[in-house]
Parts: sequence; structure tokens; C-alpha cells
Amino acid sequence: MTGDETPASAGTLYVVSTPIGNMGDFSFRAVEVLKSVSGILAEDTRHTRHLLDRYEIKTATTSYHEHNEAKMTPVLVARLRGGESLALVSDAGTPLISDPGARLIAAAIEAEVSVVPVPGASAMLAALVASGLDAERFTFFGFLTRTGSERRGALDEITTLRHTAVLYEAPNRVADTLRDLEERGGGGRAAVVAREMTKQFEELRRGTVSELRAYYEEKPPRGEIVLVIGAAVQVAATDEAVRDRVRALRASGMSARDASAAVAEELGVPKRLAYRYAQETGGDQEGGGSGE
Repeated sequence: MTGDETPASAGTLYVVSTPIGNMGDFSFRAVEVLKSVSGILAEDTRHTRHLLDRYEIKTATTSYHEHNEAKMTPVLVARLRGGESLALVSDAGTPLISDPGARLIAAAIEAEVSVVPVPGASAMLAALVASGLDAERFTFFGFLTRTGSERRGALDEITTLRHTAVLYEAPNRVADTLRDLEERGGGGRAAVVAREMTKQFEELRRGTVSELRAYYEEKPPRGEIVLVIGAAVQVAATDEAVRDRVRALRASGMSARDASAAVAEELGVPKRLAYRYAQETGGDQEGGGSGE
């Protein structure tokens, strides 16, 4: 065995889910693992200590978060390769779901250290299964950026998504995000705002995107929020609707070819039809036939 090979006695990296509110959602297996490992890697060791004390877990904790993960990861991998087993936890829920840890997992796998999940609570899944919306297929967007092209791109994707979307949002931005979706034509979409999942003031408010936007503009929510947005429903577009949408995109400066492609995707109509209307609007002259 060369010095670069992982020894057979290498430890295990456990990825342990913790409660998102209700302390009773901690599994027996999670408690056993956290008692058995050499160390627990936590975002906020003081926060995690409250949970550990509740279950009489005396294992030492080490801070591991976005500000020190680059420095700490090689040190931790060396400990794992040396035979220690470690557990990665987040402040609440499943690690790596909008939380740090991906760098360590990747480094452990690269070092051929065993990575073992210990499943448990997840606000995303709790909200999804209680929402009443289709859970067979969904896309999780995490936290959207506040501004910029990345945010606009994510909102555009959610607006046209043909299955359920799930995202986290800060309470003071819930109404703004719902309004952004409404302005993109998603006002009639079924939606659920899930607040404080598993906690004392848990609430799931259902309605359309427009209804929920109006409600939360008047009554801003508190606590941790999960938004669940139902799938876009494909409705046959009238010729007038296609023409109007093409005109709007052309007026914004989009080329005939790009406008026709966008409208064909958005409204589910043949690109040939959208291109014909795009050409009717005048403006730039493009060759290339039907645009297909």
C-alpha cells in the first residue's frame, strides 16, 4: 500500500439529520451515531449543544461552516483517514440542503472514506408532502438570490415548470417572490406557504400565487418559510395571445427568431406560427426560412 492509499482502518463520515423544530423528530440511530463518533462537526456548536444535552450526548463538537470549510476540510479528512469517525450536522434538518458540507463530502469520497447518511427531518420534504400538491416529481431551488440574472432565470424556470417547485425564502421576501411569479403570468398557479414546520406555530396556507401574495403583503409572515408552487398548466393559446406575446417580446428588443423560440416554448405553440407573427411586427430582417 502506498502512502496515498486510504488505510483499511479509515473511519466513517456520517451525515446526520437533526430536528427542524420538534425535538422528538430525532431518531434513535442518530443519537447512537453521535454518541459513538470521535467528533461532531456543527455550523454553530452552541446551537447544536442544546440538542446534544437534551439526549445526553457528550461527544466533542468542532465548528464547520462556510467561513472555515476550506481550511478545515483537509484536517478533517486526515482525521478520517487516520481512523476516526466523524458526524456532520447542520443547525436544523438535513446537512447540505441549503447548508455547508458539500466540500467535505466530496473530499471524503475522493479520499475513499466511507460516507454514510443518517436520514431525518427536512423542512423541504415536510412542506411538500403536507402541501397537497403533486409530489411525484419536483424541483428544489433552495434560496433564490435577491437580485440579478440568476434570480430572474430561476423565476422564469419556476413560471414555466410543468411539475412542482419547492424553494426556501426569507419571511420578509415572501410577498416579493410571489409578486415576481405573478408578474410572469403565474398568478393563477396553486401554491402553499409553509411556515415554521414541526414547530409550535406551524402553518400551511394554501391558495393561488396571487391570493397568497395579497395576503402576505397585508400580513408579513414570521419564522422559517418554504414555498411550494404547483405545476404550470398548459392551456391552448389563442392566435391573439400568441400575437400579443410576440409583439411584447419584439418591443422589448428581442429578435424575431429569439422571440418566436421563446413564445413557442412558453405557450406550447408551433415555432412556425410564432415566427410568422414575429415577422409581421417588422424590425430586423432575418433570413433562414421558418425559424425552425
